[in-house]
Amino acid sequence: MLKMNRKQKKMLIRICIATFMLVGLMIVRKTGLVPQDGTFGFVFYLTLYLATYLVIGYDILRKAVKGILNGRPFDECFLMAFATVGAFALALYERSGDYNEAIAVMLFYQIGELFQSYAVGQSRRNISDLMDIRPDYANIEENGEVKQVDPDEVQIGTVILVQPGEKVPIDGVVVEGTSSLNTAALTGESVPRDVSEGDEIVSGCINMTGVLRIRTTKAFGESTVSRILELVENASSRKSHSEEFIARFARVYTPVVVFSAVALAVLPPLVRIIFNIGPAMWSSWVYRALTFLVISCPCALVVSIPLSFFAGIGGAGHEGILVKGANYLEILSKTDTIVFDKTGTLTRGVFEVVDVHHNTIEKEKLIEYAAHVECYSSHPISKSLLSAYGKPVDREKVSDVREIGGHGVVGVVDGHNVAAGNIKLMRQLGIEVHECHSVGTIVHIAIDGEYCGHIVISDVVKPTSKDAIASLKASGISRTVMLTGDAARIADKVASNLGIDEVHSELLPEQKVEQVERLISEKKDKNRVVAFVGDGINDAPVLTRADIGIAMGAMGSDAAIEAADVVLMDDDPIKIAKAVRISGKCIRIVHQNIVFSLLVKFACLALGAFGIANMWAAIFADVGVMVLAVLNAIRALRTKNL
Repeated sequence: MLKMNRKQKKMLIRICIATFMLVGLMIVRKTGLVPQDGTFGFVFYLTLYLATYLVIGYDILRKAVKGILNGRPFDECFLMAFATVGAFALALYERSGDYNEAIAVMLFYQIGELFQSYAVGQSRRNISDLMDIRPDYANIEENGEVKQVDPDEVQIGTVILVQPGEKVPIDGVVVEGTSSLNTAALTGESVPRDVSEGDEIVSGCINMTGVLRIRTTKAFGESTVSRILELVENASSRKSHSEEFIARFARVYTPVVVFSAVALAVLPPLVRIIFNIGPAMWSSWVYRALTFLVISCPCALVVSIPLSFFAGIGGAGHEGILVKGANYLEILSKTDTIVFDKTGTLTRGVFEVVDVHHNTIEKEKLIEYAAHVECYSSHPISKSLLSAYGKPVDREKVSDVREIGGHGVVGVVDGHNVAAGNIKLMRQLGIEVHECHSVGTIVHIAIDGEYCGHIVISDVVKPTSKDAIASLKASGISRTVMLTGDAARIADKVASNLGIDEVHSELLPEQKVEQVERLISEKKDKNRVVAFVGDGINDAPVLTRADIGIAMGAMGSDAAIEAADVVLMDDDPIKIAKAVRISGKCIRIVHQNIVFSLLVKFACLALGAFGIANMWAAIFADVGVMVLAVLNAIRALRTKNL
């Protein structure tokens, strides 16, 4: 069922009334119930046709007058008012009584305007539904009672209560409770995310099952939901080159066609009079000029181009891809080279045990000893070992732990002397090690002076990274590059596994900027674009320097998100290829609408000038083209199968 706002419903009623009146008048004239001859018939039909015209066109006349008074006369309202009033006046001058064309032109124009208003409104509703994540309140417990307060009033560190079915209002950490979260509005993913005590949680999710108590870590204005809403609200203010071109085109085009219409109405009759060619035929040339004006209305371009970008941004947002403006969507479509950060972008950014090589004891026992001796350390390697062990550590078994900087840890576990660290530690203890050819951080384990094996810890590649690179190449990206501060051996291994064309390792943040600048300078086609994808705070300078910056938004830093032009809300690299395809589809639709609209316009203008096209052809050239262009534009909302 069509959902219309109050203004659209009123317009639909006016269209129905005007249509009924126009058809009724045509029937009365056809049947001859009221004769057209004589003063009474003339006044009768003139009055009713004029009333019908005002019912359907009074708002256009008012806007046209207002535009003239405000010094902006040359818009579509002026063109439509001038053309239809002129057609009405021409029928009056000739006393033909045929006012149908003037009213029909205004009627079909208003039908097109209603359709356009509904299409734009539907696009906005789709985005509003997608971004309907702004929380109305936050729950705070006071004296055993739950009190609803404005999210802006909640201080950092406050414990808030989120019940099933409610939106999470502010970013924080779960301090009590377990639940499943609906993150579709943020990430585009339909699979719920399970959270429990200690998990970070972002605002904008919907709590589905259990009651959660969350300690806030940000103020509402800095939380994820606020940042997303700000990005979406500001997106429409950043115009693309295509939109700017259409705006400039309309400012020049409209006055030109108005003066051309005046010339068409006046010059040919004058030429016929001056050179005595024959009768001036003023009414015929005025009719051609009025038809010319109706055809010339540029609303198809003025409406469909911004709508195409708006729909493209909305379609991307539905997939969890936030584009900060139409200009960035246009730039993204020209991407030729994509540069990736490694850690947190192509990899998860967390260390995990990926392999265990053991000789004298079992694999599980080796990990147990390593986890216990490392249990007092806060190093990421230690956390990885504890995670791999997966059981509570009995700290009573552990004593005399000593951390040796740059080497590792030694201590006593369950009465055994345990050493866990790199090859330097083993050499320091005089223990012969077995070389490991796996790529990653190697933790060698010795128990009571005897070498027992080693554990390989590495930053794990995201499951979709390899598919993302392949998908990008299939989407027309000709060059993929990885920049990382990691060691060359690790970087080369990751790049090789993922199919990345070029890799540069052991880079400092400023060296990453230098590499991106080099890639930009090497572009053969200056219209092609170098994009950078990153997530960390040290990526902010590179995101800013690249032609277009893409940030991982879910776990990415605030600085990276602020510096980026496109934000991926679920950190999934496969969405990069989808963003490129969405932008490509949007730009293709824009170009289709520009070419189609201009070709039809200029062809019909020529036909109108030579008297071949009448007012009915003018209606198609104006309203018909606009409807077709708008229908084409809203295709940009469909991104499911891209």
